[in-house]
Amino acid sequence: MTDAPLLSIKGVSKRFGAVTALDDVSLEVARGEFFALLGPSGCGKTTLMRLVAGFEAPDAGRIEIAGEDMSGAPPHRRPVNLMFQSYALFPHLSVFENIAFGLRRQGKDKPAILARVAELLEIVKLTGVEKRRPDQLSGGQKQRVALARALAPGPRLLLLDEPLGALDRQLREETQFQLKEIQRKLQTSFVVVTHDQDEALAMADRIAVMRAGRIEQIGAPAEIYERPATRFVASFIGQMNFLPGRIEDGLFVGAFGRLPAPPTNLPDGAKAALAVRPERVAPTTDDGLDGIVEDVAFRGEIIHIRVRLASGEILRVSRGADQGARASIGDRMRLAIAADAAQLFTDER
Repeated sequence: MTDAPLLSIKGVSKRFGAVTALDDVSLEVARGEFFALLGPSGCGKTTLMRLVAGFEAPDAGRIEIAGEDMSGAPPHRRPVNLMFQSYALFPHLSVFENIAFGLRRQGKDKPAILARVAELLEIVKLTGVEKRRPDQLSGGQKQRVALARALAPGPRLLLLDEPLGALDRQLREETQFQLKEIQRKLQTSFVVVTHDQDEALAMADRIAVMRAGRIEQIGAPAEIYERPATRFVASFIGQMNFLPGRIEDGLFVGAFGRLPAPPTNLPDGAKAALAVRPERVAPTTDDGLDGIVEDVAFRGEIIHIRVRLASGEILRVSRGADQGARASIGDRMRLAIAADAAQLFTDER
């Protein structure tokens, strides 16, 4: 990656009638980066992708690709390609002709087309199926043909709209690794639009979490997960426990009792919510929060436990199956939350 970003979005806003789809959005995507736009339906991520592709024009702000202002540039004049969620393969064309389509439109000669299609078929591991039609392919194969077709013209930036949404869970997880491998090999910048947090965490170098047309946080997956910037990000990414309470003499105090408070500048008496991941809540025989096990779910290597505290709050606990955290409904359980395992949030978002 070089210092100069490939994609630069500066203060972009977009309205559709009375609806504000994007509100002063700014971000950068580096050359060779795998970037994810993540958020719930209606947050503006697809609108932002369409603006970058040139299918919509911003009401305010600027979009630059490789330092060039894209204002007024139509889609076919941008060094961008888009892989649709539906794949949009041509049913009457073979795999070879689907991949070669963009190359023919570029005016490439036959030897160049043969070489490029062969290269991409090898990269997406589909060598030998070039004569098949889309209806003769599995879902995963169609996905890879669509990817090869989008990559064939050599775009500097590839936009992927929910690229794994049509695949079953096992195939989706396998394809995540394939996408990352292909992206690393070609060093093309990928921007993936998704509402699937697991997908974004697994594939992206960095993630922009969006909500209601704004960006809540941009960061690496570990940063987003471990140090969410807002309560919305904390609740949207992974599982999170929230305990309501207040700051009192350096402690976090609620109906459940008193806990060590994470470092904070909040004054005594300030209301807050203590946020802690289920895997950071640990059963203990020392001082802790007492509760009753309400539910236990076995998920292979992970056991998920729901514990109702005496104060009525539910704490979710996730333990490895090899950690000895065996529990049955109705068991009493004491739980510990270390100060360095939790965060404080004052916002209600």
